[in-house]
Amino acid sequence: MRYKIKEKFWAFGNDFHILDEAGQPVYKVDGAAFSWGDKLSFQDRTGKELAYISQRLLTIMPKYSIYREGNLFAEVKKEFTWFRKQFTLDVPGPNDYTIDGSFWEHEYTFKRGGRTAAVVSRSFFSLTDTYGVEISDGEDHISILATCIVIDQVLHDEKE
Repeated sequence: MRYKIKEKFWAFGNDFHILDEAGQPVYKVDGAAFSWGDKLSFQDRTGKELAYISQRLLTIMPKYSIYREGNLFAEVKKEFTWFRKQFTLDVPGPNDYTIDGSFWEHEYTFKRGGRTAAVVSRSFFSLTDTYGVEISDGEDHISILATCIVIDQVLHDEKE
């Protein structure tokens, strides 16, 4: 399944729209406008919250928690590396995702258990504020899409 993520520019907070390949809204991410750290509500198209993303403050490397139904489900961590950026999506069990590639260009992959679980690419769409995410069958779409939003937030924070 391929999704299109588009950042909504003229909004208070960090808001994103997630569309399917046909351009139909599937999910939206509503960012809190005034908060300590990033706080984002990942919702379906009717506004029902499916996940809640919260930045953990006072950490050496950026770290975000993803909650589902009020319970901690996963953590997204920027790993310490000397020459390139790398992230980890730490999910329950032994099969965490490693995320590697060119993040500034929105060209990176999610790998799990030695295989590609998702590919993120700006080349899927030609608009500058839009990029695509292609997720393999059997993968957790919400966790992967939420992690893409987290990576956007980390890059935005580093830029400022």
